[in-house]
Amino acid sequence: MLISSRELTLFLLLPSSSSPTVMSPFSQYGDRQPFLRGLQQLDFGFDVLKAAVKNTSVKLLDAFVGSAFEFVDCSSDTDQTNTAPVDELRDAAIVTHIHGHIPTDFPQGVYIRNGPNPRFGGLKSTKSIFGKSSPMWVEGEGMLHALYFSTNIDGACTVTYNNRYVETDTFKLEKLRNKPSFLPAVQGDALAVVSSHLLNLLRFGKPSKNLSNTNVFEHSGKLYSIAENDLPQEIDIFTLEALGDWDVHGAWNRPFTAHPKRAPGTGELVTMGFAPTKPFLQVGVISADGNKLLHKLDLKLDRCPLSHELGVTKRYNVFLDCPITIDVNRLIHGGQLIKYESEGYARIGIMPRYGDADSVQWFTVKPNCTFHIINCFEDDDEVVVWGSRALASAIPGPQPGSKQFEWFPATFKPGKRMEDSISEDQLLFHRPYEWRLNVPSGDVKERFLTGPNHFPMEFPMINEAFTGVKNKYCYTQVCHWDPSSASALPWRAKHWDFFGGVDEDDGWIITFVHHQDTGISQAYIIDAKNFLNEPVAKITLPCRVPDGFHGAFIPIPRLNKIRLD
Repeated sequence: MLISSRELTLFLLLPSSSSPTVMSPFSQYGDRQPFLRGLQQLDFGFDVLKAAVKNTSVKLLDAFVGSAFEFVDCSSDTDQTNTAPVDELRDAAIVTHIHGHIPTDFPQGVYIRNGPNPRFGGLKSTKSIFGKSSPMWVEGEGMLHALYFSTNIDGACTVTYNNRYVETDTFKLEKLRNKPSFLPAVQGDALAVVSSHLLNLLRFGKPSKNLSNTNVFEHSGKLYSIAENDLPQEIDIFTLEALGDWDVHGAWNRPFTAHPKRAPGTGELVTMGFAPTKPFLQVGVISADGNKLLHKLDLKLDRCPLSHELGVTKRYNVFLDCPITIDVNRLIHGGQLIKYESEGYARIGIMPRYGDADSVQWFTVKPNCTFHIINCFEDDDEVVVWGSRALASAIPGPQPGSKQFEWFPATFKPGKRMEDSISEDQLLFHRPYEWRLNVPSGDVKERFLTGPNHFPMEFPMINEAFTGVKNKYCYTQVCHWDPSSASALPWRAKHWDFFGGVDEDDGWIITFVHHQDTGISQAYIIDAKNFLNEPVAKITLPCRVPDGFHGAFIPIPRLNKIRLD
């Protein structure tokens, strides 16, 4: 048997008092301490040599990547749209142009929204000796855009704006190199995608960047930024500085959903994480104080669904298993890494909050692609699931540089009336939908909540106080052909956030708005009880805010160590 120097050192230094005495082959030489010191020095030398070999290997791999791969500038895709990146401010700017007024009962706090802001602009795709590879259109380093509302001694409201990149470990790595270094590894030629995955893993220890660009959420007085391919980043809400990974004291060691849910009644945080290798999907329940992982289980799925959001009710966790999957084996055999299979099966699973894999009850539903859940609740013997449902997927979507609209089915090209484009088998865009799951019988009833010919609606949100219980209102965005179509993206991704009082619609809605014709970005504050009226305030921001994804309004009393001076 071969024993490494490190193993031999430990073997000699740490004999067990309860074990039979084992004579070292060197004991005949008397005092072994000089030998051990020499051995430890040799061991240290091996570590230095190993580090040197690793550094040399990385340099050789970098040299190979530099000669074999070329990043392609696709900035022309976004230059004329509101998806183009902006610069960091770092220092907060006071907002002086407000049309209307900030309501006197408007809470002190911060509206903060996440979204992609590619640090190296259009340098996203690559071409190489292996072919072409590119990221998804949703990729790009996360940037937080924050609007702070503070009340002065005289009762007046001061509004300040700031933005900042979410500096994850991979962001810092590329910042140090001052160039794009991670190879895009989602779509393109299969050999190029596989090679990019492997080279990223060998050079950086992980196959892709932690973008942290999708959502922000608060739990137990702390704010987190998240993208579902990695761990959440704790954020200092005042400086917007990323403080590092949140892994629940080492108990959660895998990707974390972009949409965890606070369980009604207990305040526990329910999360999940999917991965392209087994276990494909794991579920966790985190204590209300955020200090302990109370429950963790493997759902024991036989595929990896790109499951973007989970739901909760008073008693159950709710999961979507849709036929948009991540399949490494499919990629290795020349197929797509991420693919929506319209003929694949779809199902919804429910399980008791602390159940195991055997406690999951699965309900077969019509094949669909649903990324976002509106809400879930219990209604007698039924669990009701509301979501934004489609029959095709915008993920992974168009490759950078693809011609305008070419990735859309012909029936969805501009110029056709939307009503003529809709049928049960040709429905690209998401619409509010209901599944009623009968727990005793296993039966399912499905229906549109608005009708198939109404406006497409996505990125839904509700009053968070009604998560997991029956509610009346949902706030969404609608699909626009212009100007987002210029970048071949189907949605203008703005986020509405609701906060307020006792009644479900007792409060305010806030969102960022960009005016394409003037290039001006604003924040609108809307009275939820008078939703069709003009915004009570239109706040002109000091710089452009690109289209983004999800956000939240965090009242100051819910956060620790926050002061707005």
